[in-house]
Amino acid sequence: MLDRSPLSRFVTYAVLLAGVAIVALPVWVTFVASTQTLEQVLAAPMSLVPGSRLFHNYAEVLAAGAGNSGAPVVRMMTNSLVMALVIALGKIAISLLSAFALIYFRFRFRQLAFWLIFVTLMLPVEVRIMPTYQVMSDLHLLDTYAGLTLPLIASATATFLFRQFFMTVPDELAEAAKIDGAGPMHFFWHVLLPLSRTSIAALFVIQFVYGWNQYLWPLLVTTQESMYPVVIGLKRMISTGDAATEWNLVMATAILAMLPPIAVVVLMQKWFVKGLVESDK
Repeated sequence: MLDRSPLSRFVTYAVLLAGVAIVALPVWVTFVASTQTLEQVLAAPMSLVPGSRLFHNYAEVLAAGAGNSGAPVVRMMTNSLVMALVIALGKIAISLLSAFALIYFRFRFRQLAFWLIFVTLMLPVEVRIMPTYQVMSDLHLLDTYAGLTLPLIASATATFLFRQFFMTVPDELAEAAKIDGAGPMHFFWHVLLPLSRTSIAALFVIQFVYGWNQYLWPLLVTTQESMYPVVIGLKRMISTGDAATEWNLVMATAILAMLPPIAVVVLMQKWFVKGLVESDK
């Protein structure tokens, strides 16, 4: 039985508020810095009250970038959005089909195929980055969206999760569909996909954030500034040597880079939670 005493509730809310403050304070400082001039940001101590250059700073980075980034932030965010969407949707599509084949088709070495897929969990892109880069170079896919996304599009984790879910689907559904004359893809499209929508939503959120935050692979596979994702652009805005870093514009870019993942999580929160906590997943 839960303790509902006033002291227990006070401690609970105090811990929650402390956690929110710890997480929110750096974001607030970043937002405040993005609304100030460079002189105000460099002042000691920096004011925690928003400044008057909110629209000016954001319009400047969206249109022209800042520092050494070389490309407008709107262009870099477009690159990141394409990467995140293609990686998330591609992983889900490939994993759904591979899990469907592993569960509902009988072929030789089916179990071996599953374990070969599962073993790739021990081979992330960081481990195989040099041969992967060589393949992309030989195929002339450097500085392309295909080169940015194709090496990251397969997911053994998603395949495993969908496989485990498909194993919980009653065999009677497949038998009934077969009796009604439904083919394998008809059964997949009209039965399995609707049942998998919460799992798909949860994986989409996770994989979108994963694709949006990619840094190492885009750093290697892109040489043109117009193909930089926003994570790389943000790093290049921080000047080295004697050049001064325009921290107010860097912070404005950081806030803009946070918005798409936050929007995806907030808009899909209900489905995301259901996909993680439902007992049959």
